Amino acid sequence: MNRLMMTSLLTMVLWGSGHVATASEAPTIDLGHAKINQADDASLQRGAKVFMNYCSGCHSLEFVRYERLAQDLHITDEKGAVYTNLMKKNLMFTGDKIGETIKIAMRGSDSALWFGVTPPDLSLIARARGTDWLYGYFKGFYRDDSRPWGVNNVVFPEVSMPHMLLSLQGLQEPIYETHVMHVGTETQVTKQLIGLKPGTKGSLTPEQYDQVVNDLVNFLAYAADPVKLERERIGIWVILFLVIFLAFAYLLKREYWKDIHD
Repeated sequence: MNRLMMTSLLTMVLWGSGHVATASEAPTIDLGHAKINQADDASLQRGAKVFMNYCSGCHSLEFVRYERLAQDLHITDEKGAVYTNLMKKNLMFTGDKIGETIKIAMRGSDSALWFGVTPPDLSLIARARGTDWLYGYFKGFYRDDSRPWGVNNVVFPEVSMPHMLLSLQGLQEPIYETHVMHVGTETQVTKQLIGLKPGTKGSLTPEQYDQVVNDLVNFLAYAADPVKLERERIGIWVILFLVIFLAFAYLLKREYWKDIHD
């Protein structure tokens, strides 16, 4: 099994406590949808900043190089040369050379000890999970005193990761619906999560936090498919070539069949 497939599988399995929530386990709470636009350089640059400041301490992007990142996000001069010093000052916290891939300084054994599982590489997380899932994940943390980090997540129940954007969003409070069931002489009381409400305030307004999350998800979508825009651009020319070729092939076919019928 090649490295790309292995990373995709590990990303799906390991981003949490090893418990992967099924659709029936996750509450149906609408947390919004991501607006993906990989042509929006400003959004991608903001998303890269959020990732490097809040996520890169634990999560790597081993299929993305700093140099390619700078070129694709147009952190370059008029001639296309990368602003290396600007990259090192603002985005290169875990690497020294512009040609390196985005790795983490934390050892896997340490992270497994602290978090219970080694945080996965996120190069393919947008493909493995989907952008709407990621958007809901970053917005879906809420207070749960029973969890080791004091938080749980709507779309990924029992996730072992702390809420890294807590200072920005604040801590949301859960809204539960209580169900009482009588089984024989026993009474069973269960709680179902049906919504979230504001709790401790963060440094951003809800609208500003939504924008931060959208920029971060947009960046992760880029990381999972850096050549998307180039592929789409080339695809237009390929389709145009095939249309022209089809026209000439049809005319050639008519010319051949005309001689046969005559």
